[in-house]
Amino acid sequence: MSVLTATNLAMHYGAQDVFSGISVAIARGDRIALVGPNGSGKTTLLRILAGFETPSEGTVQKVRSLRIGYLPQQAEFSGDVTLYEEMLGVFADLRAQQEELRRLEAAMADPERRDEALARYGELQVRFELAGGYAYEDRIRQVLSHLGFREADLDLPLTLLSGGQRTRALLAKLILSQPDLLLLDEPTNHLDMAAIEWLEETLAAWPGSLIVVAHDRRFLDVIASRVWELAGGRLEEYPGNYSKYVALRAERRARRLAEYEAQQEQIARTEDFIRRNLAGQRSREAKGRRKRLERVERLEKPAEEKALRLELRASERAGETVIYTRGLVVGYDDEAPGGGRRLFSSPDLRLRRGERAALLGPNGSGKTTFLRTLLGQVTPLAGEARLGYNVRIGYFAQAQEGLDPSRTVLEEVLATRDLPIGQARSFLGRFLF
Repeated sequence: MSVLTATNLAMHYGAQDVFSGISVAIARGDRIALVGPNGSGKTTLLRILAGFETPSEGTVQKVRSLRIGYLPQQAEFSGDVTLYEEMLGVFADLRAQQEELRRLEAAMADPERRDEALARYGELQVRFELAGGYAYEDRIRQVLSHLGFREADLDLPLTLLSGGQRTRALLAKLILSQPDLLLLDEPTNHLDMAAIEWLEETLAAWPGSLIVVAHDRRFLDVIASRVWELAGGRLEEYPGNYSKYVALRAERRARRLAEYEAQQEQIARTEDFIRRNLAGQRSREAKGRRKRLERVERLEKPAEEKALRLELRASERAGETVIYTRGLVVGYDDEAPGGGRRLFSSPDLRLRRGERAALLGPNGSGKTTFLRTLLGQVTPLAGEARLGYNVRIGYFAQAQEGLDPSRTVLEEVLATRDLPIGQARSFLGRFLF
């Protein structure tokens, strides 16, 4: 049974057509991976299905009382409450029952009200227990812990959480609320490896329906039972997980390319016959073939896949040692916002030219602070971190505060480096713009 159906959806922004002709049905228990190139409209489609955007054309119909949960890439909260208080809001009904049980306990002390209160108490207690009333607070702590929050974080106001923390908080809230249809846009972006593994297990056993946008192939392999590919303004469906989709997609593209090439050869032969015979003895046959050719539905050539072309070449040769640390202690001193905090001490490290290192650890362990310490943006609590001779650093931060949101992509590149516009456009094209 379908819980949501969309018919002939199209989305236009001015003269730009994002997609058109999309018709889908989501069944109870479906676990769908929504994939496609950046800019193909995946987020827009999710927002339409969630009811946050209205399509330019088409309709969305859902079963009555369907509860939809939506996780955007950047989560926002309203209200001045703590992380834990926000999670408690999921269980408002249980908390109301809990308060009623307390009132009934007090009423049972009154002999005149005892029998009525006792009967009501027994009935309500059964419903409360079956709904998980004695476990919901533990459940809140478990889910938040799995998503990288510490016990000390529970009392933090939501306004003090970072963007990544807010997204994880909303993900926790959605998992706790268990909507019938869960729409997740890049849920793994701010999760460490342990949290991703826990989320994989949780979503693989999700009792409702699920649509996920993600770039983590292993994650999609674990959770997906169907794949929607949105590309070139069209949506195509594939059975199975991501790995099966890749294989089926390659087969489908090869078949379509062969059909296209065969049709092109047939068209070329027909056009050659028409040219040679239109004015000759076989003129009638040539005219007949021309009419039939005009009625032929031309196949489209399968689009070539664009790939990111990234070349990292140093303009000057650096020394043998690129980075080294000695006696390094990473953290924040007492004058830092939020007070002092020691994150970790590092063994003496040395990164040589040409080496590649992966920095791993749970959320909150200090990975970003360590990088900022290497950059000189954070002063170490002890020890030193130094760059080698002639080393220039490029730093790709999570939030990209260095970008000017008032500029276009082209303007931002031109402001960074003096390039001819044509060369700048070509450079951006290598990054799929």
